[in-house]
Amino acid sequence: MNRTVFLGALAAAGVTAGVAGAATLDDVKARGVLNCGVNTGLVGFAAPNAEGEWEGFDVAVCRAVAAAVLGDPSAVEFVSLTGKTRFTALASGEIDMLSRNTTWTFTRDVDLKFEFTGINYYDGQGFIVPRELGVSSATELDGASICIQTGTTTELNLADYFRKNNMEYDPVPIETNAEALQLYNEGSCDAYTTDASGLAASRATFENPGDHVILPEIISKEPLGPLVRHGDNEWGDVVRWTLNALIAAEELGITSANIDELSQGTNSPEINRILGTEGNLGEMLGLDPDWAVRAIKAGGNYGEIFARHIGESTPIGLARGLNAQWTEGGLMYAPPFR
Repeated sequence: MNRTVFLGALAAAGVTAGVAGAATLDDVKARGVLNCGVNTGLVGFAAPNAEGEWEGFDVAVCRAVAAAVLGDPSAVEFVSLTGKTRFTALASGEIDMLSRNTTWTFTRDVDLKFEFTGINYYDGQGFIVPRELGVSSATELDGASICIQTGTTTELNLADYFRKNNMEYDPVPIETNAEALQLYNEGSCDAYTTDASGLAASRATFENPGDHVILPEIISKEPLGPLVRHGDNEWGDVVRWTLNALIAAEELGITSANIDELSQGTNSPEINRILGTEGNLGEMLGLDPDWAVRAIKAGGNYGEIFARHIGESTPIGLARGLNAQWTEGGLMYAPPFR
């Protein structure tokens, strides 16, 4: 009953915020700053660097949107949010968009009244355990204590997986990734479960990463992406097509190194439309012709962003896998710019 009341109240708040904020694009332009919700700290995805500046894969999406709308990728106010607080912050209008490794689900889309604007990472839930436990499969975790972030899909997936496999577990609830890692490294839980990408990011911060094993089982589908409130289609279009521009740029060979040259005009009609030398796509979004040029220059195309923050040459060490372009056997696919 309490959960139903909470979801209903949050849904109502989302509707109210969506109606009241039906001109988010105008609000952001007038304010001169994009308020973007991100993780409380997940290296590679969203975390402050040594200088205190936010950086990461999800942060790059925020900066691309700010560049497209405001002409400045640094015109972002980053709001760090937990799994519990992220949806309230978006529904209430505290943030303009959420770019925080958030899974697109039916209830979040329909019941909570949010609009997912695309997928920037195809993920799945996994488990990490200390190597010394000698565990090689999640099916060996019967009776284990498991750290789990509350207010997330991982909490529900964990219950489903153990029920399906007739196993028991002792949940150790936490609110932030930092708290989970502290308890896990202290031995307060035998395993930690979250998105596999998050496990890889967390392991990279350990003093001895090789002492920890990410188990082979992936127990769910976790399509992650940015989201906005229902009821503001124009703003949703801006965020959606900014992400699509980053994805399409990689497919079409538009990079941070050659974009200035390509912006002078090419023999590819689609590249010209994206970069604003043909057509009026920017005008349709309520932006100027160079919106996508600025978005791509902010951090590079999708592939450049992936490689810089979480790719195989980084401590995170993630392969492209499902997140490769569709032309390379992956699922990354931007609708046509026409």
